[in-house]
Amino acid sequence: MKTNRISAYLVLVIGVLAVSTASTLIRLAQAELTPLAVAAWRLTLASLILAPFALMRRRAEWGALSRRDWGLLLASGLLLAVHFAAWITSLALTSVVAAIVLVSVNPLFVGLLNYLLWREKLPRPILWGMLLALVGAVVIGLDDLGLGTHRLRGDFLALLGALTVAGYLLIGQRLRRRLSLLGYVFPVYATAALALMAFALLRATPLTGYAFHSWVWLLLLALIPQLIGHSSLNWALRDLPATYVSLSTLAEPLCSTLLAWLILSEAPPMVSFLGGVLVLLGLVLARKRVSEKNEAQRWGPVD
Repeated sequence: MKTNRISAYLVLVIGVLAVSTASTLIRLAQAELTPLAVAAWRLTLASLILAPFALMRRRAEWGALSRRDWGLLLASGLLLAVHFAAWITSLALTSVVAAIVLVSVNPLFVGLLNYLLWREKLPRPILWGMLLALVGAVVIGLDDLGLGTHRLRGDFLALLGALTVAGYLLIGQRLRRRLSLLGYVFPVYATAALALMAFALLRATPLTGYAFHSWVWLLLLALIPQLIGHSSLNWALRDLPATYVSLSTLAEPLCSTLLAWLILSEAPPMVSFLGGVLVLLGLVLARKRVSEKNEAQRWGPVD
């Protein structure tokens, strides 16, 4: 049990580092692609890479699933589709630091949904953490409002991305108890890819005719933040609670902002930076309480 948890923590580190590359790769791809096209191709390429392995090895596993399980898989995929459509669009409307910090409040949504769905009590430190993070989000929003309403719209889309990824993680925690990693992520990624491609076609979004370098950015998006990053987080859900996994992405805003600064020369605005610090402090406060609770309950593998 202890070895499983140590492995899960190491995989979480790898996953967080991998997903931290997403915002920079998305910005590079958006030089030619629309946000919806980036989201659709990211999931489609990832699904195509996984398809041969999943179809050869996991069909028997899927055959044993109930209708309820399939419903949850489809719901998880649709939530993931909305998450990427909203968050990638937010990166085109607001700064990298604002989009990353606001989407990182998903642990607070995980805690809130746990309370609403399963009446899991929210300890006072987590409530204070939520309040502090909310103040930070308001600071970022007020700063962006002065730069145009499109920036504020980007902030709201980042928060929508946080809410939907929280639902995606909660469903993943339940299904990973009886599904292998590949058995879970392939139908989820494929569902998200189909939903995004269908929406892109309905919107008459250009999906081909890109330059070679744009396809390189898309392939790197599929390989690094999606297949390595998101799959690592889903792998960890077998041995760790969704709240802890989501809180472990706390390092992503810092890593993503640093990459954007180094590669895109996008220095974080001072007010947005201060708002981001408040959000991260709120998450640290909530994370500390969750970590204490984890240790007290001796959480181990959920299966």
